[in-house]
Amino acid sequence: MTGYLIFIPIGFLLGSVPFGLIAGKMSGVDVREHGSGNTGMANVIRSVNAPTGILVLLLDMTKCVIPVILARTFTDTPAIDVLTATAAIVGHSYSPFLKFNGGKGTATGWGGLLILSPISGIVAGVIGVGTILLTRYVSLGSILSAVLGSSCLVALTLIGTHPIIYALYGIIGSTVIIARHRDNIRRLRLGQERKIGQQTKTSAKAATKRFKGLRWPRSV
Repeated sequence: MTGYLIFIPIGFLLGSVPFGLIAGKMSGVDVREHGSGNTGMANVIRSVNAPTGILVLLLDMTKCVIPVILARTFTDTPAIDVLTATAAIVGHSYSPFLKFNGGKGTATGWGGLLILSPISGIVAGVIGVGTILLTRYVSLGSILSAVLGSSCLVALTLIGTHPIIYALYGIIGSTVIIARHRDNIRRLRLGQERKIGQQTKTSAKAATKRFKGLRWPRSV
C-alpha cells in the first residue's frame, strides 16, 4: 500500500510539470496565446520552433518513464507501475499548475508505452511518425499511435506476454488522449485541421480563454 501512496502522486506531480509552457517562456513565447493554446509538443513547434518542440517531446516522455523506473526500483508490483504511468498522463493533461488544463497526453503516453512494453511503444512510434510524415497532421498521427499502440499492449496482455493489469494502461491512456483530441477530431472531419508548416494564428480559444492557474512572469 505504501508504494501506491508514494509513486502514484509522484507520477501525477511530475506529469503536471508544464515543460511546453516553460520552454516557450524561455524563448520569449507564451504558447497559450498562439495556435491551439495547448502546451504540448505540436503547439510548441508551431509557436516557437521545431528544436524546442522536440525538446518538449522528450521532456514530456520522461514524465512517465522516470516515475515508472522509480516504482520498479523500489517495488515489484505491476499495478503500481501501471497506475503511476496513468497518473503521469492525467497530470500532464490536467495539470494543477494550469488550472487543470495542459497537453494532450501523447508524448507522455508514448513514454509510458515504451517503458511498460517496448514493442507497443515502437508500434506507436512507427504509426505516429509515419502518419505525420504522410499526412502532415500531428493530431492524426497522435490519435492513431495512441489507439494502435494501446491495442498492441492489450493484445500482448491477452496472450500472456505482459501482466494483464497492463491492459488498464492501454485502455485508460488511449481514452484520455482521444478525449483531449476531441477538437482536433472535429476539425479533421471538417477539413479545418492545421498541418505542419501552416502559419500559426492566435486561436479564438487561446485569445479568450487564458489559463488562470500558475502565472508565469512575462519577463521569463
